[in-house]
Amino acid sequence: MSSLSRARNAAALLALPVLLTACSAAGGEAAADAGPPKPGGTLRLGISSAPDCIDPQQTATNASINVARQLVDSLTDQDPKTGEIKPWLAEKWEINADSTAFTFHLRSGATFADGSPVDAAAVKTSFDGIKALGTKAQLGFGYLAAYQGSTVVDPRTVRLEFSAPSAQFLQAGSTVSLGVLAPAAFTKTPEQRCQGTGLIGSGPFVFESFKQNQEIVLAKRKGYAWGSSLFKHQGEAYLDKIDYKIVPEPGVRTGSLASGQLDAATDIQPVDEPQFTGNGFGENIRPNPGVVFNLHANTTRGVLAAEKVRQAVLKGVDRAEVVSTVLTPSYQAATSILGSATPLHSDLSQQLAYDPKGAAALLDGDGWVPGPDGIRVKDGQRLSAAVVFSPVFNQNRSVLELIQQQLRKIGFDLRIEQHTTAETTQIQLSGNYDFLWYNVTRADPDILRSQFSTKAGNRSKLTPGNPLDAALDAQSSTVDAAKRRPAADEAQKLIVGHAYAVPVFELTQVVALSSKAHAVDFEASSRLQLFDAWLS
Repeated sequence: MSSLSRARNAAALLALPVLLTACSAAGGEAAADAGPPKPGGTLRLGISSAPDCIDPQQTATNASINVARQLVDSLTDQDPKTGEIKPWLAEKWEINADSTAFTFHLRSGATFADGSPVDAAAVKTSFDGIKALGTKAQLGFGYLAAYQGSTVVDPRTVRLEFSAPSAQFLQAGSTVSLGVLAPAAFTKTPEQRCQGTGLIGSGPFVFESFKQNQEIVLAKRKGYAWGSSLFKHQGEAYLDKIDYKIVPEPGVRTGSLASGQLDAATDIQPVDEPQFTGNGFGENIRPNPGVVFNLHANTTRGVLAAEKVRQAVLKGVDRAEVVSTVLTPSYQAATSILGSATPLHSDLSQQLAYDPKGAAALLDGDGWVPGPDGIRVKDGQRLSAAVVFSPVFNQNRSVLELIQQQLRKIGFDLRIEQHTTAETTQIQLSGNYDFLWYNVTRADPDILRSQFSTKAGNRSKLTPGNPLDAALDAQSSTVDAAKRRPAADEAQKLIVGHAYAVPVFELTQVVALSSKAHAVDFEASSRLQLFDAWLS
């Protein structure tokens, strides 16, 4: 039986309620019956992969970030519901007219785990250190591409300066990738910090131990009293410890939770969801903001150089069938290239409607005629393109197999090529692809600039000076949402309208909880925030 057939059979058994909000209640009625939060205990949390690095400034994978987020504080925080930027280590800030200088006024009393103060000099050292990491700062490298340096105005005031408008930085400053580390951390090598040596933050937890491919243990930071303004309580975290158990096999992870060996588990797969929608268990669910899973076209390659062909592919994908057949109602069909949880997301559902007749009309008009096997041909060329992917999400192959079947109905041959994550990265950097299949998480529309701008990732291989470049630059030039919105909206419409990428579905984080675990929550980028988590 194929992976697609297995997925369809499993999907037929599901009867989950449709989510009406971004997050479901963590623990449902059990949480309400547990009484007020109480301190103490060790949260045993099953995660799906071994973090290769737990230095927040170098991490890029969900597993790594879900650990690192607990170790560091950020200058700002972002409201998961509204996208609004809120105070954390910085009490307030000013931004100059062209968004090239950001002045932060730091709160008093915050200290790093080694007792040193979180002051302007420490912030400068930390941001200069991220910039010095270069591409080792896998996410921060892009956020600080135009960073020129910092100036210590006084002990509690620091000004960060950029060589180009960087409206995105205010949101970037809320992410774990730009979390602030103590000056002493930069006396260690990046490799040492990856393994926890010298990893000194000001966060609510501190690093305790790291057993490769087994577990990572964090302990409560005693005396912590400078949490984000978005936290549900102030003072120290409730949990004494967090024990991240590394359990790659989904069945083993869910089995360990069901049997009581774990208190919570991340990355619950669609086929495993039903067992945690009752029976004393609960789920916390949130769609990822940022770029949705999509077929990103190289517009200089083969048949995809023709816009009508790309538009036909966009119309030939039945997103609702992907969600209902391979995934679950916890997931959402894409309504734009940006996920619905992304600030300034535009609803382009009508443009992304399944329209096989429209797809066929486009291909007919462009001279593509059905061949003997049903795949269209033109001037001796088959209507065919390959998609490169890695199995970073368990259902990727099943999704692509279904899309492959859908596109055959319009006479398009989608060839599926699986590679390791490292191989896929190299292929992307080389430009040697037709379609890339991927998603990128970030709670800011500027994520489009990093993927589509000719000055950045340019995965579509567009020519500089195009209208999309102008829209992406415009949305990055101001922090005023009212002024950013038209440019962000235009960028999304251009990407979908020209089918530079074919959006399919939004990745969703699904965390399952035992009746003992409460408030295992998400921050705005759908990463775990465990400061308010507690055990009954």
